[in-house]
Parts: sequence; C-alpha cells; structure tokens
Amino acid sequence: MAIFGIGAFYKKDASQAFIEANLVGIGHSVEEAPELHQFMRALKVGDVVYIKSFSPKSPEIFIRGIGVITDDEEVRDREIRDGRVSCGRNVKWVVTQEFRIPKPLGEKNNVRNNSIYEEFQHEVQRLILEKF
Repeated sequence: MAIFGIGAFYKKDASQAFIEANLVGIGHSVEEAPELHQFMRALKVGDVVYIKSFSPKSPEIFIRGIGVITDDEEVRDREIRDGRVSCGRNVKWVVTQEFRIPKPLGEKNNVRNNSIYEEFQHEVQRLILEKF
C-alpha cells in the first residue's frame, strides 16, 4: 500500500465530480502525457489516494477526498460532470469532507504542484491515514 496525492483541476475544481463518479484520473491524452498514463496504470488495489489542492503561497494543503483503489481496471475516456477523464482508476471514497493540513516545513523537492505523486512526507501520511 502506498499513498498518492492527485489534483482534480479541469479548468475548474472537479473534486466533487471525481467523488460522484467513484474515480480519480487525469484529463491529458496519452499523446500529451504518456508518463501520467503509465503512472495511473501503476496504482495498485489498496493504494490510498487523496484529492489535493495546493497553492505554493498557501501554508496549507487542501484535501478534498481520501479513497482506496478498488480494482485493476483502467478507466479510459469517461465523461464526468466537470470534464473527461482520459485515464483513471476506480476508487471507494472513505472521506469526502474537505479538510486542510499544514504544508510540511523545509521540503526540498516540492512535488505538490504535480498532477499526481507518491506521498513520502511522514507527517502528511500520518494526517491522511488518521482520517480513516
């Protein structure tokens, strides 16, 4: 089991659409972002995902949902309320109430601006898992 942060900005926040559709994903085509498609396919059953919103100027990370990858199925080209998911995964949402956590101090390699990343920061992991 690993923990992954994923963004949900499709010209506007699509977090609620992800939650309603029981999935997470990316909107970029495979031609635009082959590495993101490969990343999504690499997620495993039981991995924890959280929808994040992050501004480098904010002292907090906004968490919009926490869920668990439920199967090995790759979701492809699914229309959701706020856009189209070109590559995604099915999720059982455990937490759908938005909350905030403090941005870790002293991070040297900030990955939080990425579309998806594995969460390695111990305090963020603890705060995510604490919500289960």
